[in-house]
Amino acid sequence: MNLLLLTDDHVDVLPALDLLPYTVQVAPLTRGTEAAKDPQRAAVLVDAGTDLSQARAVCRGLRAKGLTVPLIALVRESGLVAVGADWCIDDFILTTSGPAEVAARLTMQVARQGADSTGGDETIRIGDLSIDPHSYTTRLGGEALALTYKEFELLRYLAQHPGRVFSRDQLLREVWGYDYFGGTRTVDVHIRRLRAKLGPRCETMIGTVRQVGYKFVSPSTGGQWDSLETLSPLAPSRKSQSAPVLA
Repeated sequence: MNLLLLTDDHVDVLPALDLLPYTVQVAPLTRGTEAAKDPQRAAVLVDAGTDLSQARAVCRGLRAKGLTVPLIALVRESGLVAVGADWCIDDFILTTSGPAEVAARLTMQVARQGADSTGGDETIRIGDLSIDPHSYTTRLGGEALALTYKEFELLRYLAQHPGRVFSRDQLLREVWGYDYFGGTRTVDVHIRRLRAKLGPRCETMIGTVRQVGYKFVSPSTGGQWDSLETLSPLAPSRKSQSAPVLA
């Protein structure tokens, strides 16, 4: 695998990378656009471990110049709070990740890119909602939504499986990954934030199935989204019992 690493300090940017059998060319962040033109690149890695603002600008600049290969930010755990959908990246890798995780993430992104290049438009369109996984943009009724990286990934994952109910544990594994150590309450917090950004008319596209989890609700015939809350088939009726919702 032929990789391009953009960094101003190659020392210990991603130690695990040195243990993998990849060809890695290193170039300064300021020369990112020029260096990324090589069509033989399998992926471009951007060092975001020191200067988050510069790394974000480099990533956005690469996308604006038409970069099509996977774009991955190398981030310290303390910097994750600053990573959002507006970075226009395909994924991020923590600088403390081991060789197995780095290899798995790179392989997955390169394989996904290959599938996308032969699969046509991958934009998800449901009702007035459109989710573009390449530009990491979400539009609702033609208006762009300002989503964080995890909010975008959560909405995209749910929208890819309309009607399917996911528990919070399942969403943690699929969206946050197996290496995430936070509690399931994180899912509830992100669901609430997503609903707030979707607004009163469309917040019900994310439904709650009581005692089970969450699902994406497709719009009804009239273009409106259905009820926010759905009873589990195994749950008692509202008249017989009042149970707290997940978010």
